[in-house]
Amino acid sequence: MPEKEVILSAEGLRRLEEKLDYLRRVKRHEVAERIRKARQFGDINENSEYEDAKKEQSFIEGEILQLEKLLRNAKLIDDINVDPEVVGLWSRVKLQDLESQETFEYTIVSSTESDPDQNKISDESPVGRAVLGQRAGQVVEVQVPDGTLRYKILEVSR
Repeated sequence: MPEKEVILSAEGLRRLEEKLDYLRRVKRHEVAERIRKARQFGDINENSEYEDAKKEQSFIEGEILQLEKLLRNAKLIDDINVDPEVVGLWSRVKLQDLESQETFEYTIVSSTESDPDQNKISDESPVGRAVLGQRAGQVVEVQVPDGTLRYKILEVSR
């Protein structure tokens, strides 16, 4: 089965490469040192420090494998030939909830780069899917468990 293509911005690609490098060069060696020190405490069968370090090692190795897979399937997308008035990946979108009149501003990113704390939402999220391909002035409907939300796109920028 073919692996899913991972769409990334240049910044997203750089961040993933830096994280992978950090895990390989720094964290691997730190946890190896913790394991070495824990072995010095004696019997590893009843050594909680050793068990914790081995669990962390397993977690780090899993994260490394996951990042390697993401980078292997990465497709770098630039926005040179993209209409800046149409919502696409890396567009900033200002929305108004038509019921509450609240406004929200999001950047639409790939699922790999989403970070709700930074107002970066995935193109695969309900709001992201609804606004993709739309323009300022249009009204979109977003299906949520409680029903349908309606948003007006106030601004689109890059």
